[in-house]
Amino acid sequence: MSTATQSHYYDSHSFYDEMFEQDLSVRPHYESVHRLFGRMKHAELSMRQHALNQRMLEEGITFTLYSPNQSEPLERTIPFDYIPRVIPKHEWDAVDRGVRQRIKALNLFVHDIYHGQRIVADGVIPRKMIVSNTYFRPEMSGLDVPGGVYITASGIDLIRDEKGCYYVLEDNLRSPSGFSYLFKGRTLMSELFHDLYLSSSVQSIERSLNYFLSSLRSLAPSGKRDPLIVLLTPGAFNSAYYEHTFLAQQMGIHLVEGRDLVYKDHKIYLRDLRGLRQVDVIYRRIDDDFLDPLAFHPDSLLGVPGLMNAYRAGNVAIANAPGTGVADDKAVYAYVPDMIRYYLGEEPILNNVPTYILSRKEERDYVLDHLEQLVVKETSLSGGYGMLIGPAASAKEIKDFAAAIIREPDRYIAQTTMKLSRAPVMVNGSMSPRHIDLRAFALMGEETHVIPGGLTRVAMREGSLVVNSSQGGGVKDTWVLSR
Repeated sequence: MSTATQSHYYDSHSFYDEMFEQDLSVRPHYESVHRLFGRMKHAELSMRQHALNQRMLEEGITFTLYSPNQSEPLERTIPFDYIPRVIPKHEWDAVDRGVRQRIKALNLFVHDIYHGQRIVADGVIPRKMIVSNTYFRPEMSGLDVPGGVYITASGIDLIRDEKGCYYVLEDNLRSPSGFSYLFKGRTLMSELFHDLYLSSSVQSIERSLNYFLSSLRSLAPSGKRDPLIVLLTPGAFNSAYYEHTFLAQQMGIHLVEGRDLVYKDHKIYLRDLRGLRQVDVIYRRIDDDFLDPLAFHPDSLLGVPGLMNAYRAGNVAIANAPGTGVADDKAVYAYVPDMIRYYLGEEPILNNVPTYILSRKEERDYVLDHLEQLVVKETSLSGGYGMLIGPAASAKEIKDFAAAIIREPDRYIAQTTMKLSRAPVMVNGSMSPRHIDLRAFALMGEETHVIPGGLTRVAMREGSLVVNSSQGGGVKDTWVLSR
């Protein structure tokens, strides 16, 4: 039975659907995709899914899932749905401009708070929100970073509401993940659905890894033409280790752990068979706390003792810069539109989701009275952790969150529960709608590059709003049309 015969029970009324209008007519930019999947038989769909799963296993495209209910971490392939998300060129152009604008303002904000703190002095952001922030690093105060770039790689999470309008849900500025799923997903789709891909005029992402490498190269101290760049990983037990190995291999940089690096004479060196080689740029995938046991967490075995001394001396660059996380705190997020107006003198192109700051009594009282209607997030957590989705929560969960908010209101924000858009996924040979978001990746160096399409994340459980891979979410390839 073809998927086309299944559309009579497909719900396109309750939420904005990426493929279908409310009357189930197909949106023009999805016509070729719908035509292909609508005529494919169940056996062929199953064969394609099996081939996709097999390729992911063979290539080790995995994600390590840690659960309190399991004694051992579970390594699995990330769920990948092969119906691509398609975005028209004019829509993407607006997203691209909005992401560039947002990253530019956020980068200026991080520089400001570690220098003059003008935005605080002018009363735009409360001083307490900065100095009490978990990710604020006094060690960065007064330090000029290479090229003035704090946020080399960022992931801006976007959603669409019931009208199809884009909103920024979160800013991921410390060490955003998902690059590998974006690139490998495109490779798999372009091979398994070659004719559809070629006929769809999809914007290429092939050069984006070159932009990534160029962004890292541009940070090299003294403008070295051929800098030594390393990717610093916590090791093979990290949930994103596959991505670390993928990026290091694809960009031709060294994959290292802290024990592979040594501090000497205010410089960082890589130990290899040729002896010690000076490192110019470190793309780190470990948190600030573990970067340098002499500067941050003294018990860290993951970092490099003395790294911050070499950094302050200007002999090595770190991407993303330490202390950048102060700008992706969920309470600071609420002020990003004000940052754009303050630093750039522009109106935001992309709006925030309406957000309540719970340190404000009036907003806190409102939230406590309407918890069953709102989403509550712990400001310093990510990955879907420390979160309450009011409409789907039990009475006990709501009561527990209310007590936590009363105890420590500064730890939480609340947001309007948005009706996330949906896109079809293939379930047992038929299309079924699932909620999605979009992680748009920006790379900042001498110029800023936004990877066309980014990574569409999918809440694979029917009705769920949680798209994070750590919570069982999956991904789709995202096709931005070139015309």
